[in-house]
Amino acid sequence: DLHSFPTRRSSDLAMYVARMELKPGMVAAENILNYKNEIIVAANTKIDATVIERLTRQSIMAVPIKEEADFATTHNDKVRISEGFKKFESIYNVYFPVFRGYMMGALTSHQPIIMQQLMDVYNSIVSSVANGEQLLEYLYNLSPSDEDMILHHCLKSALIAGVFGSFIGLTPEDQLLFIQCAFVYDIGKFSIPNQILTKPQRLTREEYMIIIQHTVIGYDFLKNMGDFNEHVLNAAMQHHERCDGTGYPAGLHGDNIDRFAKYIAIVDSYVAMTSKRNYRRKLNAFQIIANYEMQGFQKFYSEALTSILLHIASSQLGFSIKLNNGKRGTVIRINE
Repeated sequence: DLHSFPTRRSSDLAMYVARMELKPGMVAAENILNYKNEIIVAANTKIDATVIERLTRQSIMAVPIKEEADFATTHNDKVRISEGFKKFESIYNVYFPVFRGYMMGALTSHQPIIMQQLMDVYNSIVSSVANGEQLLEYLYNLSPSDEDMILHHCLKSALIAGVFGSFIGLTPEDQLLFIQCAFVYDIGKFSIPNQILTKPQRLTREEYMIIIQHTVIGYDFLKNMGDFNEHVLNAAMQHHERCDGTGYPAGLHGDNIDRFAKYIAIVDSYVAMTSKRNYRRKLNAFQIIANYEMQGFQKFYSEALTSILLHIASSQLGFSIKLNNGKRGTVIRINE
């Protein structure tokens, strides 16, 4: 029955589409031969009315057509069209509005933030991936709307905190606390005008001073809500402090910064680098590592950062890459 086309192809067979169901814009996956084994349509030819007429004259009943996967040229292209990613994206899009409802209830109606509810969202999303490396890969390829930018940032931070906590080797109790910190540490950002948060140009001193206040505002908001762990409060206040004393709001050094605030600082910077901005694309794994190498080991908790970067680097083994000099190669070893 020709009307049963298109059929799903196996790993070594093209997907065939009945001639009568061909549409302009489809692309031939292979050379199409007539009964004399002459090529009448070459592989990679785009289907149009003329091609369909030629196939009709030659009584060709079904045509091998390229699938979406055949057009994928990079690893991330292949990730985005994979069934695993599509499932993850679907689940994320189901649970994001749930998360949004909990957070906006707290912000607009002063409803209590119940951490178990947030963890239920976390567990529902994480259950759709095989491991932490896959979760990082799927989050990297996720393209959430700009409309709820801060909320997406908070949810992604919590999901990434779970992965980084395992990379660092935290105890289950500390890993749970790390995730809880990540859910709410940036809640003070909701007090900042959106035009400042999304401004692509350098901030003025006045705008920078407004940005700084989100740490104090977030701390005060959470403290006034009541039952939050001290580390959660400190993460809100101190996640922009840096180990070399160059951070804000208090310019704290080293051990004066809460350990969980140091962890969150790494998550916050990682999420920023893997998010698209008006003035740049997302950074890839090697650009992220290079950024941290340039200044990260002085500013961030170096022991935790080293463990995280080793895992990120190792995840690139086996990848085909294009070097700065234009040559292509495969990553076969990472120099620790």
